[in-house]
Amino acid sequence: QVQLVESGGGLVQAGDSLRLSCAASGRTSSAYWFGWFRQPPGKERQLVASIVWNNGNTYYADSVKGRFAISRDNAENTMYLQMDSLEPEDTAVYYCAARRLVVTFYEYWGQGTQVTVSS
Repeated sequence: QVQLVESGGGLVQAGDSLRLSCAASGRTSSAYWFGWFRQPPGKERQLVASIVWNNGNTYYADSVKGRFAISRDNAENTMYLQMDSLEPEDTAVYYCAARRLVVTFYEYWGQGTQVTVSS
């Protein structure tokens, strides 16, 4: 089992920045994908960015490329999402998630953190 706890959400204005954190504990290892998802009001959950823990390979959704950056701190077992130039369309509940490399679906989820961007 892997436990994930997000933090860092809040209310900001358009153009501001926020950094989300996801602390991982339990049976973590380097053979995992870690990802950030978001669910805007009334919409489906969508993958925003992901990172392979052992080599740092990343993926970004087109909507956040150039504005968001995913990273991880191996020593702290923590993943981050740096969000710059925030837009009202980025308003959502943000979730961190993890899956083993050999699995095609995300197995472990955090509780979510609200990000609200006002215009």
